[in-house]
Amino acid sequence: MIVVDTNVIAYLFIEGEMTAAAESALRRDATWVAPLLWRSEMRNVLASTVRAGRLALGDAQRVMEGALDLLEGREYDVPSAQVLALAVTHGCSAYDSEFVALAQDLKVSLVTSDRRLLAAFPQRAVSLAVFGAAA
Repeated sequence: MIVVDTNVIAYLFIEGEMTAAAESALRRDATWVAPLLWRSEMRNVLASTVRAGRLALGDAQRVMEGALDLLEGREYDVPSAQVLALAVTHGCSAYDSEFVALAQDLKVSLVTSDRRLLAAFPQRAVSLAVFGAAA
């Protein structure tokens, strides 16, 4: 089991230079979990991708359905106090701190491409490139 940041989920479903790494990470560990926040972040990524002309709206809706299927039953609410403490202590956004809080609670790694998270939480966060390469 791993906590995946929204960017990892997006890389898996939106074809690009990081898709192979996301696919490799899924092969290495197919039990992906995330805080409920991932849904809103993913919708934002998809809306931005549609507006940029890189994806049609119908395709974006299908991507969201696929991502929801992947994480079905593996979405978590995280304690606000823990999220706020992490955000304040480490200088990260509360959004990003939700992923860290979940990884801490479940005692698993957070797989991400977010450099700030990788730097702030080196004991918990692992880069997608490193995690996927080990598959």
